[in-house]
Amino acid sequence: MLRAFFKTETGSTSVLLAATLLALLWANSPWGGTYESFWHTNMGLSFGSATFELDLRHWVNDGLMTIFFFVIGLEISYEARLGQLRDRRLIAVPALAALGGMMVPAGVYLALNAGGPAAGGWGVPIATDTAFVLGMLAIVGARCPEPLRVFLLTLAIVDDVLAIIIIALFYTESLDVIALVVAAALLAAIMTLRWLRIWRAPAYIVLGFALWVATLESGVHPTLIGIALGILVFVYAPSDRKLLRADEAVHEFTSDPSPEAARVAARTLRRAVSVNERLQLLLHPWSSYVIVPIFALANAGVRLDAETLRTALTSPITIGVAAGLLLGKFVGISLGTWLPLKFGWGILPGNLVWGQLLGGAAVSGIGFTVALFIVDLAFDDPVAQSQAKIGILAGSLLAALMGGAIFRMAWDRGGVCAPPDAEPEEELPVLLTEPVGPDDHIRGPADARVTIVEYGDFECPYCGALHPVLSELLRKSADVRLVFRHFPLRTIHPRAFPAAVVAEAAAMEGRFWEMHDTLFDNQRFLTDTDLARYAAELDVEPWPDVPAQAARVDGDEESGRASGVRGTPTLFLNGVRYQGDLDLRSITRAVESARQSP
Repeated sequence: MLRAFFKTETGSTSVLLAATLLALLWANSPWGGTYESFWHTNMGLSFGSATFELDLRHWVNDGLMTIFFFVIGLEISYEARLGQLRDRRLIAVPALAALGGMMVPAGVYLALNAGGPAAGGWGVPIATDTAFVLGMLAIVGARCPEPLRVFLLTLAIVDDVLAIIIIALFYTESLDVIALVVAAALLAAIMTLRWLRIWRAPAYIVLGFALWVATLESGVHPTLIGIALGILVFVYAPSDRKLLRADEAVHEFTSDPSPEAARVAARTLRRAVSVNERLQLLLHPWSSYVIVPIFALANAGVRLDAETLRTALTSPITIGVAAGLLLGKFVGISLGTWLPLKFGWGILPGNLVWGQLLGGAAVSGIGFTVALFIVDLAFDDPVAQSQAKIGILAGSLLAALMGGAIFRMAWDRGGVCAPPDAEPEEELPVLLTEPVGPDDHIRGPADARVTIVEYGDFECPYCGALHPVLSELLRKSADVRLVFRHFPLRTIHPRAFPAAVVAEAAAMEGRFWEMHDTLFDNQRFLTDTDLARYAAELDVEPWPDVPAQAARVDGDEESGRASGVRGTPTLFLNGVRYQGDLDLRSITRAVESARQSP
């Protein structure tokens, strides 16, 4: 589920960015006046003398965004019952980080605007935009491991819940008691259908739409209903009985294929999966690729002429929003992460280290969708709205740049991954203790003048960056061969060891190097499901003899430790430790020296 979520969100980032740029171009074009007039076009429904009418922007913000928050509710429900949110110790750290990432930005904004007419905009810089953050992490690539994405997704879910609560509590101006009672009755009716296990989609659609209208009329923002209904949708792991029934239906279809058997098999398979997961599969692409980009198109258009920018540079609204996203989010999330770890209130997934966490805290300052959403609720003045939107754009851009810089500084220094307990001052052996033998994985001619032994880790970003360098070197140098030995850093790369085991399974079929290349080309996707798929593509059984495969990996690790390997990648050229840079020119120069050595 998380893998599918990441793929959808990161893939939709380009669409969201394109919609944002289109809105800015439209608002700043010679036809910029049509931008606001278009989104203020009224559209409604009429039933006899009764009418229900909103302008296009409110149909997007109050209507389509309810579906967006409904999908978030589905994700919360799934993660709380079957996913990451089940483990309270894993929830504690990102939950407190999300809380800190909301309180500190609000404080930064209020420090510049407290007591003034713009004080109500404190909610603008509190929210993180999940789609843009995951898109940024995709750009970061292998420097951002899967556990960090899980941590930030959990943080974003908590962030969304808190943002909805804040909208309901602080951005509801007046309440219509009668409409509120009607909304409560409709919600009770939906919960009754759920309790009676009546699953008729039309009933839920009609009641859900009526509930949305009643909530909108009550003064409470209807997006709260979206997330509440999403949480109410049933989610469950498929039972053994349902799996057995699905297996029987498929077997019956394969034994005697017919339209009726196909219909029964499809229905049985569908029922084995919870309604929650089916709705996520159906709605998530619409939410990510249609609803959120339309929202950006309707709200991100702001005039960026010289006068507007000059005013924004000195506006406490713009500065407060930008500083809240850039500095407030970074400080708040960092402190909110440090405190529970310091006092033992929770743990991190996958043994994350501070360089990764600080980079994640920085990119979490990319606030867009919910931030723009709150702008519309916090400010009535179009000038104040414009200044807040400029602050969102500036703060988000600066947060993305700062996050990228932190990831680069934290992980490009030295170009080696090392476990937390590595001893940097340790005096390491210079020579390779275990000579190359027939059992090694060797790529290149047997009579090569230069042998490069690499101790590597399939999840290590520096090994991934080195992979094309060594491939190019082998392509250009006919007298060089490469030996790969496993050295998975299990404490910081939890998927490295399983990947190494599957590589050994491929080696049993004589296909080690094909699997080696596949794993380095897909470093971010090394779950058991991914590994099984890569093995199937190479016609290899992924786990034919796990003890033997693991023993081979353990043997490589033992030889590496004896040779003083403490991080990855570590290279030996003709048995001598290489200590230079890991670029093609430096390694080529070292290979040339090795050729000339006796």
